[in-house]
Amino acid sequence: MGILHPLYFFTLLIFSMIILVPKLSADPLSNALLSLKSEFTDTSNSLNNWLLPSEIQSSAQIYACSWTGVTCNENSSKIISLDLSAKNLHGSLSGKQFNLFVDLLDLNLSHNSFSNQLPSGIFNLTSLRSLDVSRNNFSGQFPKGISNLQNLIVLDAFSNSFSGPLPTDVSQLESLKVLNFAGSYFSGEIPFEYGSLKSLEFFHLAGNFLTGGLPSELGKLRNLSHMEIGYNSYEGGIPWQFGNMSELKYLDIADANLSGSIPVQISNLSKLESLFLFRNQIIGKIPWELSKILTLKSLDLSDNLLSGQIPDSFSELKNLKLLSLMYNDLSGSVPHGLAKLQELDTLLIWNNYFTGALPKDLGKYSELKHVDVSTNFFVGSIPPDICAGKELQKLILFSNNFTGGLFPSLSNCSSLVRLRLEDNSFSGEIPLQFGNLADISYVDLSRNKFVGGIPYDISQASNLQYFNVSNNPELGGIVPVKTWSLPYLQNFSMNSCGVSGDIPSFEYCKSLSVIELRMNNLSGKIPESVSNCKVLVKLDLGSNNLTGLIPLELAALPVISVLDLSRNHFIGPIPAKFGSLTSLKVMNVSYNDISGSIPPQKTFKVMDESAFLGNPKLCGAPLRPCHHGISNGLELGSRKAQKLAWILILCAVIVLFMVAAVFGVLHFKKEQWKMVAFNGLPQFTAKDVLRSFSSPTSPDSIGKVVLPTGITVSVKKIEWESKSVEVLLPFFMRMGNARHKNLTRLLGICYNNSIAYLLYDYLPNGTLSEKIKVISDWESKCRIVIGMAKALCFLHHDCFPAIPHGNLKTSNIFFDENMEPHLAEYGINSIIQSINSPFPIKGGKETGGSITSIREEIYKDVYNFGEFILEILTNGRIANAVDISREVLVREIGDENGNVSSNELNSVIEIALLCTRSRASERPTMQDVLKMLSVLNSERNGSAFGLEGHKA
Repeated sequence: MGILHPLYFFTLLIFSMIILVPKLSADPLSNALLSLKSEFTDTSNSLNNWLLPSEIQSSAQIYACSWTGVTCNENSSKIISLDLSAKNLHGSLSGKQFNLFVDLLDLNLSHNSFSNQLPSGIFNLTSLRSLDVSRNNFSGQFPKGISNLQNLIVLDAFSNSFSGPLPTDVSQLESLKVLNFAGSYFSGEIPFEYGSLKSLEFFHLAGNFLTGGLPSELGKLRNLSHMEIGYNSYEGGIPWQFGNMSELKYLDIADANLSGSIPVQISNLSKLESLFLFRNQIIGKIPWELSKILTLKSLDLSDNLLSGQIPDSFSELKNLKLLSLMYNDLSGSVPHGLAKLQELDTLLIWNNYFTGALPKDLGKYSELKHVDVSTNFFVGSIPPDICAGKELQKLILFSNNFTGGLFPSLSNCSSLVRLRLEDNSFSGEIPLQFGNLADISYVDLSRNKFVGGIPYDISQASNLQYFNVSNNPELGGIVPVKTWSLPYLQNFSMNSCGVSGDIPSFEYCKSLSVIELRMNNLSGKIPESVSNCKVLVKLDLGSNNLTGLIPLELAALPVISVLDLSRNHFIGPIPAKFGSLTSLKVMNVSYNDISGSIPPQKTFKVMDESAFLGNPKLCGAPLRPCHHGISNGLELGSRKAQKLAWILILCAVIVLFMVAAVFGVLHFKKEQWKMVAFNGLPQFTAKDVLRSFSSPTSPDSIGKVVLPTGITVSVKKIEWESKSVEVLLPFFMRMGNARHKNLTRLLGICYNNSIAYLLYDYLPNGTLSEKIKVISDWESKCRIVIGMAKALCFLHHDCFPAIPHGNLKTSNIFFDENMEPHLAEYGINSIIQSINSPFPIKGGKETGGSITSIREEIYKDVYNFGEFILEILTNGRIANAVDISREVLVREIGDENGNVSSNELNSVIEIALLCTRSRASERPTMQDVLKMLSVLNSERNGSAFGLEGHKA
C-alpha cells in the first residue's frame, strides 16, 4: 500500500469540519414570528420588513427586534411587546407559537379582521400585563385559561363575535384594572364572581345579549371609576348596592330593560360625573337626593316612565352641563334655579307634560348650545337672554303654546344652526337677520301667526337647507327674488301664507328638491327656468291664481316624481312630453281649465281620475272618451231635432241622477259608516271624514286628504266583507295603538261592512324609493337603516302579539318634515291575506296556526331587512344578494361609500348576510340586529351615543 499525500489529509479535515459543524440559523423567536405571519394575510403589506438576512451571523440578539410592531428590551435579548394593531390583517391564528414568548408584557392584535376562535395558546404568555384583541371578528366561546395570566392588568376584547357565557375565571385576575367584553354576542347573566375584582377600574359589557338580574356583588368594586353595562336586556332594577362604588365617575346602563325606581343610594356616588339610564322602563319620581352628587356633569334619564316634577334641588348641581329628561311622563314647571347653572349647555326635556313658562333667566348665566322643550304645554314667550351666551346652536320649541314675538331673543343669534318653532302661537314679524346667520341650516316657523313676510335677506343664509313658514295665514309678502339661488336649499315650504307676486326665476337651484307654495295669491306664469332644477322631486303650486300654459320645460326635469299643479288657472293641453318622465309617480292637474285629450302614454294610464277632475274640456282615459260631434243616431239633420235630442238626454240624465240619489241614500243608510279614532286624531265623525273625500269610493290607495280643521292625513282603502269586520277590527285596534317614532301612525279607521279607510299621518317629504338614488352620505344611510331596525324591532318584540310588517320595501318608508324615516303599512299584508284566506283568524286570538304564520312573516321581515340594507347602501343597484359573492358586495358598496372604513363596511355587510340566510331559523331576530347596529353606531359616535335621543 502506498503512502497518502499530506494534502489529502488536510482536504479531508476541512471537509469533515464543514459537515460536522452545524449551520448558524435565526433565533427561535424570529422564526416563531415568521411562522405566525404565515398564518394570516397581510393585505396592506404592513409587515414587509419581517425578513431574515441572506447570511445570518451568530449573535445573542434577536433579529426581529427591528421589525414593525416588535419591541425588545435594551440589549435586544427579549421581546417584551408585540403590537400588530390596525395592520389590516386577516385570517385565523393557531396560537402554537406563543409558548416561546415567555417575556412578552404587551400583546395588541386590535383593529384587524382576525376570525374564528381566539387561540388559547395566548394564555401561555404568563408575563403578560396587557392583552388587546378588540375590533376583530373572533368568534365562538371565549376560551378557558385566562386565569393563567396572573400579571394581567388590561383585557380588551371589545367588538368581536364572541358568544356563550362570559368567562367566569376572569374573576381570578387580582391585578386586573381594565375589563372590556362589550360589543359581542355574550349571553346569560353577568357572573356575580366579577364582584371580587378588587383592582378593577374600567368595566365595559355593553352591547351584548346579557340577561338576568344585575348582580349586587358588583357594588363591591370600590376602585371602579367607569362602568358601562347597557344595551343588554336585564331583568329587574338597579341594585341599591351600586351606591357603594365610591370611586365611580361614569355609570352607563342605558337601553337595558331596567325596571323599578332609581335607588336613592346612587346619591352616595360622590365622585360621579356622568349618569346615563336612558331607554329603560324606570318608574317613579326622580330622587331629589341626586342633587347631592355635586360632581355630576351629565344626567340622562330620558325615554323612561318617570313621573312627577324636576326636583327644585337640581339647582344645586353647579357642574351640570347636560340634563336630558325627554320622553317621560314628567309634569309641572321647570325649576327657575336651573337657569342659574352656569355650566349648563344642553337642556332636553321634550315630550313630557310640562306646563307654565320657561325660566325667564334661561341662557342669562350659561352658554346654552342645545335647548329642546318641544311637545309639552309651555306658555309664555321665549326667554329674552336665551342666546346671550352666543353659543346657541339648536333651539327646538315646537308643539307648545308659546306666544309673543322673537325679538330680541333671536333677532341676532348668529350661532344658530337649527330653529324649530312650529305649531305654536308666535306672532309679529320674523326678525331673523339671515345675513348674520352663517351656519343656519334648518328653519321651521310653520303653524304660527307671523306677519310681515319673509326677511328679504334670506338669500344670504348660505348654509340653509330646509325652510318652512307654511300656515301663517297673515304672513303676506313675496317670495324674495334670490331665494332659489341658495346653494344648499333642498326644501322650501310657504303654503297658506297669503303670499302674492310672481314666482322668482329658477336660474340657480342646485339642490332644490321640494317647493310648496299652494293656497296663496301668486300670479303670473310658472317660470320656464324651473327646468334648471335638476333634482326637483316635488313642485306644489296648488290653489293659487296662476295663469297661462303648463310649461313644456317641466318635462326636462329628469327625476321629478311629484307634480301638483291643481286648483290654478292653467289652460291648453297637457304636454305629451310628460309621458317620457319615467320617474313621475304622481301628477295632479285637477281643477284648472286644461283642454284636449289626455296623452296615451303609460305614465298617464296609472294615474287616478282624481288627477284630472275639474277640467270640463279634458277627455280621454281615465275620464270620458273623446268624441268629436254627436253620434250618428242623434244627428237628426236639423237644428230643431238636435235641440229635442239634447232635451231628451238632459231629462234622462236628471231621472238617472234622482234614481241614483235615492239608491245612494238607501245604500248609505244600509252601510252605516262608523269611525274609530286613535290618539292623535280629533273625534271626527264618519260623516266628517267622508265629506273630505272627492267621492265616497276614492281614494283607492294612499292619498292625501284634508280633514275638517285642516288636518292633513294619508288614506288607504281596504275592501272587506261584512263577516270580516268583527274578526279584523281587533287587528286594526292593535295597529292603532302601536306608537313608535319610526312608524307612521294609524290615526283612525272609517269603515262600513264593505270598505275600510285607514287614516295615517301625512308625511310631506315623500318615500325612500323616490330618494334612494340621491341619498349619498353614509350617515344618512345609517340613520335610515337604524330607524327601520328600531321600527321592526318594536313591531316584533314590543307588541303583543307581534305585528309582522309583511311588505318591507323602500316605497313603504316615508320621510317627515325633518327627513326622519317612518315605516308605513305595517300589518296590512297580514290583514289582506286574512281577508283572502278561506280560513281567517277567528276572534282575533292567536291559534297555533296563526302563531306559525306570524313567525314565518317575522322571518320574512328579517330577510327583507337584509335586502333593504344592501339596496340603500348601493343606492338601489343591489336588492338581492342570493347570487352575489361577498367580495362583489364589498366592492359595490365600497364604490358608493368611499369614505367608510373597511371594518365598518364589513360589519354592515355581515349583518345583511346574516339576515338573508336561506334557513329562516338561522337568521337573527330584529332585536339582535338592532343591538349589532347599536354597537356599530356607538363605536362611531362614542360611548354616549343616544344622548340626544330620537331627534336631531
